[in-house]
Amino acid sequence: MIRFLSFTSGSCGNCSYLGYEPEDGGRPYGILIDAGISLRRMNAILRSHNLSFESVDAVLITHDHGDHIRNLGSYCKKLSLPVWATADLHDALSHHYLTRDYIAPCRRDFVPGEENEVAPGISVRYFVVPHDATETVGFRIEMPDGHRFVLMTDLGHVTPEAMAFAREAETLVIESNYDVDMLFGGDYPYVLKMRIAQTAHLSNDACAEAVRKAWHPGLRNLFLCHLSGNNNTPSLALAATRAALEGIGVDPASVRLRVLPRAEATPLLNL
Repeated sequence: MIRFLSFTSGSCGNCSYLGYEPEDGGRPYGILIDAGISLRRMNAILRSHNLSFESVDAVLITHDHGDHIRNLGSYCKKLSLPVWATADLHDALSHHYLTRDYIAPCRRDFVPGEENEVAPGISVRYFVVPHDATETVGFRIEMPDGHRFVLMTDLGHVTPEAMAFAREAETLVIESNYDVDMLFGGDYPYVLKMRIAQTAHLSNDACAEAVRKAWHPGLRNLFLCHLSGNNNTPSLALAATRAALEGIGVDPASVRLRVLPRAEATPLLNL
């Protein structure tokens, strides 16, 4: 059984758990994606689902902005888990004030263009996406039963490589960060508005267009992530994606479509 849990998703912190529960009753295990919440909070949420830190075998890092690595130093110091990232990103983490004192013993470098086994039967291939960090990546994660999970967040636009992976996904987690009218009609400085729109994040409309192009009959779960607290609402993000699906003749009810909350955990979802 494949299980997914988003602890938080947004500028307040990003972290999620993707796990596997063997049918024979063996130890449930899995991985964390990013490290934006405290160990204390994570432990409480895991325990509420009969999980623990022993259920976590590795951490994957998308990029080195604070909302994604805020607590990574603590993860390394207290859990000593393998931390998987690209070589360039690891080089940056080795000098970052949040991680430099703890990252070295946990460092694991992804091999570019290959499947990287990060836990038993869990393999990861990364793809680079445009964002204003040292390096930002998305992941195609293949689980022990063959389930393909694709995550892409914090990207200025969807690259052809990212789209190719999205078209294979059974579960797609994709950023729907901002509503264009709310962003440009809001109080952010012009420079920040342009940074968000041009190099940093995916709008609701861009997300919806990506979903339209990526749709295939095998897509079962579609989760919208990293919504802005100032320039978006869940209803606007959902409406844009629903309209895109309806525009190609797909009943939105045929796929599990949900927003990942900014500051709250989801239930432990069976994918």
